[in-house]
Amino acid sequence: MLSKLREKNLQNWLPSYLYQRLIRLRARKHAGVRHLLFAFCDHYEPLWGGVSQAVGEERVGFWVDAYPRLAGEFRDADGRSPRHSFFYPADQYHPRLVEPLTSLAHAGHGEIELHLHHEGDTRETLRAKLVEGLDRIGSHGNFSRDDDGHMRYAFIHGDWALANSRNGRFCGVDDELTLLFETGCYADFTFPSAPDESQPAVINQIYWPAGDLCRARAHEEAKRARAGETSSDRLLMIQGPLALVPRLSRMPLRIENAAVTANDPGTPARIAQWVAQDIHVEGREDWVFVKVHTHGAAETQAASLLGEPGRAMHRELTTRFNDGVCWKLHYLTAREMYNIAMAAMAGHRGDPYDFRDYRLRPPPL
Repeated sequence: MLSKLREKNLQNWLPSYLYQRLIRLRARKHAGVRHLLFAFCDHYEPLWGGVSQAVGEERVGFWVDAYPRLAGEFRDADGRSPRHSFFYPADQYHPRLVEPLTSLAHAGHGEIELHLHHEGDTRETLRAKLVEGLDRIGSHGNFSRDDDGHMRYAFIHGDWALANSRNGRFCGVDDELTLLFETGCYADFTFPSAPDESQPAVINQIYWPAGDLCRARAHEEAKRARAGETSSDRLLMIQGPLALVPRLSRMPLRIENAAVTANDPGTPARIAQWVAQDIHVEGREDWVFVKVHTHGAAETQAASLLGEPGRAMHRELTTRFNDGVCWKLHYLTAREMYNIAMAAMAGHRGDPYDFRDYRLRPPPL
């Protein structure tokens, strides 16, 4: 049993998960309508697998053609179609890949944020990579801007190795969280990563990293986001759901880590588990955050996400979780999810849709 735990790195987060389950059993149920805040965050890698530039362009073209058809079939409580957050890898930049994806986003189908694979970096070399990636991708009209015109971005770390989370592999910079914040990052959307070794003990939360930000894995310590409290000197951690769920097979439990794939699409049972993890800002229990992720550029994944499995997921979201009595669904980008979390921490109530641009404006068109 212990070897199985270590094989899946369950020892990293299982105690936290069991404690959360106990707390949820004791918690009072919210009376009235709850708001489901849904963000689909894509580690969007058009050159995944070492394919040619031409294949990468075909992959982007498939999304540009197929996504509007999928999105046009569904509406949330605000009358908005699904939104997709494309976390584009700075290490795969090419204007002929980014420009059509930007046009898709600017047509109302989502936003582009920053993804990065890197290894063996120092603080100086990583800063150069971040700045170059922001300048290149941002030149197409991506990323929010603050009042001084500086780019603000959400981040997903390649290979899950945020702040040297994988013992030095695929990163190299212990104080990466401070460097990201200095270069304009407002929130990290990397986790969960289970069963990977990088998975932190903190799960199913929106929180501020509270460890020594100069040390590796500083996000292992957390100050939970709660109404009436905020921080302005560090980025926010926004996690997707992580759980252990039963299944009918030789192994009685599986890890639910909110990864939507062709082999594991967003079924009604999975969606129910995502919602059940009850990720929220403390004191605003009626605003429930669900962030799921995928690697959606490659052909097999794209065909599933933009085909019948993807449609089935959105049918479930727009019916079961958008009845207007128990639930109202809100499709969000990563930026909009951050804004609403910040509004919750500022003590705002009511319809979260009103706060989707609360702190950070949409990217310039």
